[in-house]
Parts: sequence; structure tokens; C-alpha cells
Amino acid sequence: MASILGSCSTAALASRPLSSRTSRASIPSLSLTPGKSYGKKFYGGIGIHGKKRPQFHVAVTNVATEISPAEQAQRAAAKENQRPVYPFAAIVGQDEMKLCLLLNVIDPKIGGVMIMGDRGTGKSTTVRSLVDLLPEIKVVYGDPYNSDPEDPESMGAEVRDSIVKGEQLPVTMTKINMVDLPLGATEDRVCGTIDIEKALTEGVKAFEPGLLAKANRGILYVDEVNLLDDHLVDVLLDSAASGWNTVEREGISISHPARFILIGSGNPEEGELRPQLLDRFGMHAQVGTVRDAELRVKIVEERARFDKNPKEFRGSYQAEQEKLQQQIGSARSYLPSVQIDQDLKVKISKVCAELNVDGLRGDIVTNRAAKALAALKGRDKVTPEDIATVIPNCLRHRLRKDPLESIDSGLLVIEKFYEVFS
Repeated sequence: MASILGSCSTAALASRPLSSRTSRASIPSLSLTPGKSYGKKFYGGIGIHGKKRPQFHVAVTNVATEISPAEQAQRAAAKENQRPVYPFAAIVGQDEMKLCLLLNVIDPKIGGVMIMGDRGTGKSTTVRSLVDLLPEIKVVYGDPYNSDPEDPESMGAEVRDSIVKGEQLPVTMTKINMVDLPLGATEDRVCGTIDIEKALTEGVKAFEPGLLAKANRGILYVDEVNLLDDHLVDVLLDSAASGWNTVEREGISISHPARFILIGSGNPEEGELRPQLLDRFGMHAQVGTVRDAELRVKIVEERARFDKNPKEFRGSYQAEQEKLQQQIGSARSYLPSVQIDQDLKVKISKVCAELNVDGLRGDIVTNRAAKALAALKGRDKVTPEDIATVIPNCLRHRLRKDPLESIDSGLLVIEKFYEVFS
């Protein structure tokens, strides 16, 4: 960690799987309540004997149950049997990418990271290694949306209604989810759709949550994001803009919170990202191939050790991983007390204005990232050095593209920063 902060300063620049029983019990379902006389199952709106189904009222239900010792043991066993992940502390180099990821874990409102770089530079490995460092959050047990029992903006409708009624809801601590969005995912799987099994077996319309529900209050990772289909890009844009996912299909109308840290990675040679989606990423990290021969040898040797015996390799980095976890936890608790002077805020906005950055996201993200970096370093005040470290990553992808410009956009940001702050 010291190397990450040191190099950046000198530049100055688990998911918790829902078992089928648990998810079925906690899924908000639209139950059929009899009007006059009703007892037949229906298929596509027609009774089994060909008659129209009677009128019914709609009631939203959500069942939460206590955590049993057997389920706790099952979770521990599942965690033990998971595919081993390369330790974050063992990643050699790539300090800019690692710092951007850590700042987003400290303050999720920064808005995610877009990582672009050459093939085979460890982009996906680094992002997935973040899983071990993710802190625990408080959630309503059994809720498919990971609702925050204390924040109405991150609650599902059923949880909010229960709290308004004064009901006591079981609460548990769970690690922040990291959800992978594969390129071949369908829109139904991403947004959620009707639960066909319940419709056929019980005769009720039930909503089956998708990946956006699972990613609420967590991380949504898209590898090769520049190859993602346009219709899925539209879905991500809509959810990222509003923080809510609205599903209107097969007679179901439901909205649920979908506030996630969006992390994407890709190779610029395979195509550019749409500007609308690029702007939704809070920070942008550029990754290059390591040129130092000794570092390359070290990376190859470390990878060989991991492939030979993953458990032993992870154990050798256990102390460093725990130290990083403690630093992240301290920084998250320290973040609300970090202050930034008015003079520095004005200079940040002046840099954005003189670079012709569209909108105000650049200003907001730069302020947030600088505060997160100060918290990570254990300070309660932002310094110009903190801003110099993060401002290229916050503004680089927001500059308008000039086809005749050969200089890197990050260098343009740094030049303007020193011009304004000097």
C-alpha cells in the first residue's frame, strides 16, 4: 500500500449466493387473492378448462427468515470451496489502477472505474482480486436487493413499507457483492423477468430479480465493456443515471434500487466506448505493459507460485491483505470528517472549466476522489498533492476528442492543473 501511495504522490501528478429456498421466500411476489370464486391455476390468462380467470387483487409480499446455524455452516463451506482468487497485495506494479479501485471501495459514490490497457496486463485479475478486500455492509436478511435498513434510497419497496409499518426486520452483515456481467447476458437476466416456475406451479405472477438487483450496493464488473451489446449499454445507462431499475413486462411493473459501483475493463484496440457510458465511470485508469525486465520476471514467478499452490500462495500474503483491509475500513470511517478548502474547490472547477469539460461530474468526482485519498492516507484535510494525484483519472475521459491531437489527455489535465494551481 505504501508503494501505491508513494508512487502516485511522486507522480504528483462473494457474493452471498441466494439458495433457491431463500430467494423464493424473499422475492417480492404478486399474489392472487380470490374475488368471487377462484381456485384454478392459470396459464397465459386462461383457466385449465378454457375459462377466463376471475378478477383478482394484487398484494406484494416479502418474507424474511432468521439465519439458521446450518445455513451459516453451509455459507462457510461454500466460501471455502470457492475458486481461489489472486491476492490484491500480490499484484506487481499497476499502481494507478490499484489506487483507483481502492478509492472507489472507500467512497462508492465516486462512481466506478474504467480500466483500459494492453492485453495481458492483469486488468481482470486485479479487479477480481478486490473481492477479498471488500468490507462488510449491513443488509436486511433475505432481501434480494441487499436493502440498507438505515437508508431509504437503498431500500426495496417491500422493506420500506415494512419499516413504515413499524415492523422489526432481521438484519445481517454481509460482504459487498461483486457481480460479473458477461458479454452474452440477455436483457431478461440483467434486468429481471417473470418467474416462470412460480407462474406454472402456483399460478402467481412473481418477479425474478436479475443481476442489477444482485449488484445493488455492490460492484458490477463488465470485462471487455467496449464489446458490450448496445441494448445492454442502454440498460446500464438507465440504471446508472437513476440508481433504480424499472421492469415493465408480462404484466409485471416493478422498480427496485440498483446503485452499484460500475467497473469496466477493455482493450482500446478492440473498439471505443460510447461517450454516454464512458461519462458514467467516475475514474479512468490507463494500464501499460511493464517494460522493466526484473519486474516482468517477478510477475512470472509469482504467477507460477500461485498456479502451483494457490492456498499456500494466498497464505503468504495474508498479513498484507489484512493490513489493507484495516486501512480501507479506517478510511471509510474517517471519510465523513475529511475537509477540502474552498480555495481548492474553486481551483478544481477552474481546471474543469478551462479544459471545456462537459457537465459537472468532473468537478464532483475530483472532490470525492481527493477526499477518499486523504482518508486513505489518514489525514482530515485535502492537499494539492492529493488533487494532483487523482485529477488526471477523474477528467482524462471527459475531454472532447481531437483527432489531430497526439498528446495524451492525462498530460493535458496535468499541464492545466499546474497552470491553475501554481
